Amino acid sequence: MAISSTINKVSINIADMDRHYYQSHDLTVAQHPSETDFRFMIRLIAFMLNASESLGFTRGLSSDDEPDVWEKDLTDEIELWIDLGQPDEKRIRKACGRSRQVKIYTYNERKAKVWWEQQHQKLERFSNLSVYHINAPNIEALVNRSMQLTCNIQDGEMYLTDDNENLIITLDKLQQS
Repeated sequence: MAISSTINKVSINIADMDRHYYQSHDLTVAQHPSETDFRFMIRLIAFMLNASESLGFTRGLSSDDEPDVWEKDLTDEIELWIDLGQPDEKRIRKACGRSRQVKIYTYNERKAKVWWEQQHQKLERFSNLSVYHINAPNIEALVNRSMQLTCNIQDGEMYLTDDNENLIITLDKLQQS
């Protein structure tokens, strides 16, 4: 018998002073059985950093043809493609060809550093690609099947809180389109 995904209910109040975006989102997010709590939270952080009314989660780990998070316009064209981790050049090339804007968020510092050293020269040619590294120590402490989060973003830093934890998440810009 296959292990099923964990369903998480997430309520987020976002105040993004950098983009002037202020909104609440009530999300139902599936966590794949092979996805760690840390990676699950990185997906939520990527959502919060790019939040909009049309941004949504995809089948993620269950699909090779979709990013982790995307935004589509009314004609079903992909406006924003968001991948996590260290995708290979072929996947990045495909994403840049299919979407107006592509963002990659790395999160495992040692692996990301090696990946970036190997890939950065090849990736410079993509004018619609941005690459960031997320520094989110202890982020898995927020994981709960029912989460109530407050997210404040200012000057490139994210302040993420729940009833028990107050965390600061920072981004390192590696490449910006």
